[in-house]
Amino acid sequence: MQRNNQTSRGRHSTPLSDLDPALTEISRKVIGCAIETHKELGPGYPLEIYRKALLYELKHEEVSFEENKEYEVEFDGEVIGSVFADLYAGDRFLVKIMAESYEVGGKERNELRATLRAADLELGLIINFGQRRLKDGLVRVLNPDALRSDDDQSEYEDEEDAEYAEAAEE
Repeated sequence: MQRNNQTSRGRHSTPLSDLDPALTEISRKVIGCAIETHKELGPGYPLEIYRKALLYELKHEEVSFEENKEYEVEFDGEVIGSVFADLYAGDRFLVKIMAESYEVGGKERNELRATLRAADLELGLIINFGQRRLKDGLVRVLNPDALRSDDDQSEYEDEEDAEYAEAAEE
């Protein structure tokens, strides 16, 4: 992974150090809970098992969350529907939970990014418990609309963050 704030595809990424420290602290707690869940269970269980175990860990670590949080989608000032987030954690970011044997792809990233836009939040996290190593199933997704300042209109790309991977290895 490149450390110069560019992904291997040449797009800009945002390091955790550029995000609100309180937000990154909550995301680290959620990741810690996911790590404990995966250590205990390993891959192979149905999604519902991981969801319940993760919720147990979040409660144990006193991380606030809401399940199946609904967000309205607007188009041209009109509400045209709604989307749901698996978890709204710490009153700051969204979590998508998966239990698939394949790597997280563009579809899942785009879905979470769209939900982030509807929620007007900066950060989302995909946790795929179906991977043999959890670090391979952790993907940070950023909402470029919430991160972009008037002076910086560059396109942000989500990435598996090195800090997340390092935490998952411990």
